[in-house]
Amino acid sequence: MNQQNILPREVKNKLDEGLELNIIDVRENEEVAQGMISGAKHIPLGALPSRYQEIEQTDEIILVCRSGNRSGKALEYLQMLGLKNLKNMEGGMLEWVKL
Repeated sequence: MNQQNILPREVKNKLDEGLELNIIDVRENEEVAQGMISGAKHIPLGALPSRYQEIEQTDEIILVCRSGNRSGKALEYLQMLGLKNLKNMEGGMLEWVKL
């Protein structure tokens, strides 16, 4: 596993332990309407250029989308802007819903 990836199971375990996570969901509005990870902040991928300042730099920033593809693009973009400690949730919400 790439060190910039995090498994959905790891995210769930951290949430179950009561840890406060910085999760950014980059899916579109209609996708998020079907459900999102509790406590996640919704910033659609297309809105990142105008809204990335809303992302707080924390020890770990977890990016989420449907399958892990868009969140991977978001990770690369945010890295270019200088954000650090970014993680892409591998498999996205498709894997999350199986937990």
